[in-house]
Amino acid sequence: MNDTIRLSKQRRWAESKAHSSWQIFKIMAEFVDGFEALAKIGPCISIFGSARTKPGEEYYESAVEVSKRLSEEGFGIISGGGPGIMEAANKGAQLGGGKSVGLNIELPFEQHSNPFIDRDASLHFEYFFVRKVMFTKYSQGFVMMPGGFGTMDEFFEVATLIQTRKMSPVPLILFGSDYWGGLLDWMKKTMHERSGNISNNDLDLLKIANTADEVAEHVLNFYSRNALQPNF
Repeated sequence: MNDTIRLSKQRRWAESKAHSSWQIFKIMAEFVDGFEALAKIGPCISIFGSARTKPGEEYYESAVEVSKRLSEEGFGIISGGGPGIMEAANKGAQLGGGKSVGLNIELPFEQHSNPFIDRDASLHFEYFFVRKVMFTKYSQGFVMMPGGFGTMDEFFEVATLIQTRKMSPVPLILFGSDYWGGLLDWMKKTMHERSGNISNNDLDLLKIANTADEVAEHVLNFYSRNALQPNF
């Protein structure tokens, strides 16, 4: 390696370290803005699902009904703020007269703010991990509609936080037995029975629902026995 190449690499490394230091302030700013905006919203349920689901499709319309039903029971709705299931969730919240919150993320594709978010409850994030904290801190329940990698990531993140007691137990509902049934069977037979990597108590965290009324029943049953409170 000649001196010119070595000096160039050293300079790029130094610039990268300086950028990382300033990045801390951007991260802090996202946390502060999120905490200030969401601390006043009251009890909410987060609804996750695919950004690719279109209006008129079964799970889009189901997400509208689920959100509307939960809003009628006094819960606000938090979504990822984008299209698809997220849009359906915010639409249902407004139809049910509930708070409609959107936690948007900057992505090079798919993501844009949907028109059903309350003006004072639309937040934008650059960092996934900051956005996840907002979901988990300010939600008193989670509904997992069908989705892809992002939905799976959010599902297992919440399940892990509850399992490890880093977060208070809250309802964790998988909507659509046709979609989630295969994963649940694998978790029971392979993760639990064959390998022992999870317990019966872990599986008990998960509830299945196929209608908006079933979702509401799971949530209301849980909070008939538990107090509504911040998660951590």
